Amino acid sequence: MPDTDAIEELFGALGHRFKDRGLLVRALSHSSVANANSYERLEFLGDRVLGLVVAQLLLERFPAENEGEIGRRFAALVQASTLAQVGSKLGVERYARVSSGVLNENIVADMVEALIAALYLDGGIVCAEAFVRRVWDPLVETRSRPPRDPKTALQEWGQAQGQGLPIYTDIGRSGPDHEPEFTVQVTVQDQEPARAVGSSKRAAEQDAAAVMLARLGVKQDA
Repeated sequence: MPDTDAIEELFGALGHRFKDRGLLVRALSHSSVANANSYERLEFLGDRVLGLVVAQLLLERFPAENEGEIGRRFAALVQASTLAQVGSKLGVERYARVSSGVLNENIVADMVEALIAALYLDGGIVCAEAFVRRVWDPLVETRSRPPRDPKTALQEWGQAQGQGLPIYTDIGRSGPDHEPEFTVQVTVQDQEPARAVGSSKRAAEQDAAAVMLARLGVKQDA
């Protein structure tokens, strides 16, 4: 557990002083050191709380956008890379209870969701919502138009060119269970396949699509 000064800093970053500090410890504990008392179950809950608040925030902010446009904004705001950025600003790496060499971007992202769940359980939905709105509101303001993820952009390009849908193929998995690496290949008609490696199949697919788009000279966010 972080020392008293560090805990006070974390309370300040989260905007909440925990009555049950055990929730905070659990949210920051990886299974490599905590076994059954790790963050996984809290992460499951935090994902749902985050989704609810971000969805409501987007509907309020963009009343003229349709479901597809809102959906693209939502996906960008709750993806692992965004959560990891939030975790970095909060200093999650400093407070995480994890075995040496295990901490990575995905774990930081998971801990952010677990912290949201801890806020919800300790302070209620008002507490959790206040945190999410405070942290995510500036992220919403960074884009004037709905983003397109690489897979969506590549699919739209293929359809516009009359080349059909991209085909994604799992090439293999490597690395330890706690830090796996997935290799995925994407194929588009009349183009050389593009490969990428990611910490999940979805991440590898997105990166492979991004490689293909770069090769084609297609902007990913239009």
